[in-house]
Amino acid sequence: MTQPRRRIYLMRHAQVRYFEGVAPEQVVLTDEGRRQAEAAAAALAGVRFDRVLTSGLPRTLETARIVAPGIDPEERPALREIESGDIRGLDAEEVQEMMTAAFRGVVPPETQFLGGETIGALVDRVLPELDALLADPGWDVVLLVLHGAVNRVILSRAIAGGRAFLGGFEQAPGCVNVLDVGAGGEFVVRAVNHTPYDPAHVHAPRETTMEQLWAEYLEARRRRAASDL
Repeated sequence: MTQPRRRIYLMRHAQVRYFEGVAPEQVVLTDEGRRQAEAAAAALAGVRFDRVLTSGLPRTLETARIVAPGIDPEERPALREIESGDIRGLDAEEVQEMMTAAFRGVVPPETQFLGGETIGALVDRVLPELDALLADPGWDVVLLVLHGAVNRVILSRAIAGGRAFLGGFEQAPGCVNVLDVGAGGEFVVRAVNHTPYDPAHVHAPRETTMEQLWAEYLEARRRRAASDL
């Protein structure tokens, strides 16, 4: 008899602001981010999670505790977001190109994210965590609350197999992806980038999350320049 598939709910953490004077690893949800997480909680209210995994960064822990308040989230530091380099001394045009092109098409493994960690290094730390999760028979439904680039690694594995990194998988704040996985590790992708707070993306911007990040960075840079006058 064929074993039933297990289900993975793969979320990106809800909205944060990265350029508000707090280190990226310490940012927490905005008011809008908490509303996004609450919308996801309502959408998943009938789901019983056997495990909840996060990267351990505050934004994933906060999102997970809203979405699955009855379960202590597990922390997996290897599932943290891809790490950028130091862009503070770069020209704005160079930063713009790096940000807006970061997740374009099929991204080669040697590509550095904003001058920092390579895509290959990210894949090397994410996939073993995914394999370990799949090898554990003790769960049927799991919630993963992670990050945009990390989710792309997992989605790319589900779609293409191996170490591909498909940058075109948009991951809006607080989005939910739904994956089923069979006993042999084969995936069925049920949903990608579903946003419970805007299910049909009617109000979603046309810019990618990285293009929006560039706009936030530029505005923060302008504010710093004005404060120095």
